Amino acid sequence: NSPAPLESIQRLVKALGKRARVGAGTVLTVAQVQAVQAAGGQLVVSPNCRPAVIETSRRLGLQSWPGIVTPSEAFEALDAGATGLKLFPAVQVGIKGMQALRAVLPAGTRLYAVGGINEENFTAWRTAGIDGAGLGSALYHPGQSPEQVARQAHALVAAWKAGS
Repeated sequence: NSPAPLESIQRLVKALGKRARVGAGTVLTVAQVQAVQAAGGQLVVSPNCRPAVIETSRRLGLQSWPGIVTPSEAFEALDAGATGLKLFPAVQVGIKGMQALRAVLPAGTRLYAVGGINEENFTAWRTAGIDGAGLGSALYHPGQSPEQVARQAHALVAAWKAGS
């Protein structure tokens, strides 16, 4: 949500080096993938499943995490070379829907839940079988202090650990 996302990626890559994998979200086009790679990004996350975006990401050496809801989208993404899958919006599919999807995915497929995951339900999602989650508004709202964000982050980590 940066007003200058490519500059943010460059700064983070420079500051963090190999200590973190830096990338961009809401990547929708091949041109955006190319721009993320040129800025030093290492991964792209998309809200949808576009094989050209996935294939370009992989060809350029980036991880690709496309958004999927249905088994058809999941298999299309995997066939295109997706690193893992972003179940989005997770709240729409629900835990039981995620488990039904997980049952037909190839073993080892990484599945992250995004959209509606928060401190109250994070443990349940982890226990049900997700590999990770995207935590936008559960972690940060504009105007919050660093201390507030830190408290929310600690609560989310505790909820994640409680599900293991």
